[in-house]
Amino acid sequence: MIPIQKHIIQKHIDANGIQDIKKASIRQIVKLVKDVEEETGIQFIKMEMGVPGLAPPQIGVDAEIEALHKGLASIYPSIEGVPALKLEISRFAKQFLNIDISPDGCVPTVGSMQGGFASFITTCQRDEKKNKLLFIDPGFPVQKQQMKILGLDYESFDVYNHRGQKLRDRLEEYCQKGSISSILYSNPNNPSWICLTEEELQIIAEVAKKYDIIVIEDLAYFGMDFRKDFSIPGKEPYQPSIAHYYDNYILLLSASKIFSYAGQRISALMVSDALYTRIFPDLAQKFSMTEFGRALIYGALYALSAGTSHSSQYALLALLEAANAGTYNFVEDVKIYGKRAQKMKKLFIDAGFSIVYETDVDQPIADGFYFTISHKGYSGSELLHELLHYGISAITLDITGSERTEGLRACTSQIHESQIPDLEERLTLFENNHTK
Repeated sequence: MIPIQKHIIQKHIDANGIQDIKKASIRQIVKLVKDVEEETGIQFIKMEMGVPGLAPPQIGVDAEIEALHKGLASIYPSIEGVPALKLEISRFAKQFLNIDISPDGCVPTVGSMQGGFASFITTCQRDEKKNKLLFIDPGFPVQKQQMKILGLDYESFDVYNHRGQKLRDRLEEYCQKGSISSILYSNPNNPSWICLTEEELQIIAEVAKKYDIIVIEDLAYFGMDFRKDFSIPGKEPYQPSIAHYYDNYILLLSASKIFSYAGQRISALMVSDALYTRIFPDLAQKFSMTEFGRALIYGALYALSAGTSHSSQYALLALLEAANAGTYNFVEDVKIYGKRAQKMKKLFIDAGFSIVYETDVDQPIADGFYFTISHKGYSGSELLHELLHYGISAITLDITGSERTEGLRACTSQIHESQIPDLEERLTLFENNHTK
């Protein structure tokens, strides 16, 4: 039945209100694929959404169930988080990042998306002259959508052609204007899976310090650069971080990918001690508070959800306790994504595709949660449209802030081992039908 007839794909594109598939959001592609599957009975190779493909650790599940049995579902959690969890978040920062951060600045959030949302609100309003966020792209598309919803301005650039020392000049172009309040990037990167080097993190720190800019580091894929082993608590190597070079930062740590606990929407926001206690008079206009940490927690986070799921906090507490004690190796559990990426990338390359973001400065890109693909003669939107007819879904790089508009982001997480032969068969058919 492959390829799927063109009129079926187009019917559902129209039905889902997708005017230009290169601008379609991740969730729009998810819905499109679901609709086509229901009509055709064909199971897609789903690479569009970064959903964990592993079972959640029993450690977390058991702890959450126990918390529910104790009746915590009827009790509002404190806005700043369960004290024991705050302590374990702080310990995790020491064990796996080798940084000291007070439990006061360690706050559970409803996923990293909420942590980012609250950070954007607070950082972009701490100084009326510094009201823009700078995205080091490519990046997670929804974060820009959050900025638009907030009515906040931002700028962005694709980092791929500005690696190493070139990054300094590119950052200076934006930061010297005086309007940048904060800089955001993910490391490892979603969608390209590039990993900023220690040299590049130091450059970001130096430029941020020069212009008094807060750095927001999204660590959703903590420890998942599998070229190094970041899994041993209290021992080198430690996860690379801006925190090793700068003291005005916010770190976003998610349980969704590293602990496969996405469904319970639990993560942690870590505010450096130096930033937490800084006074910004302009914050009083929105929050009636001038201390940054208090404005973020009791102003922004309080307004967003009045706390994070009580029982989920105990799940994260148990997971962090085990990781900090060295009895649970969370990195080992997720290495399967790297092995899967290696297999999938080979199949695409053998079928005539190329890897878009293929190097980290001077070495091959790591195998991990995401990779990027292109095919000669096709734009990203054209390639996505074609692959949909073969039961393969992805998202275009257009919506990630990438300058590489010929590319697609492929996620490895939902592809089970049993689907690898199907992927190979469909890519072979694709290659045979598109060989000129």
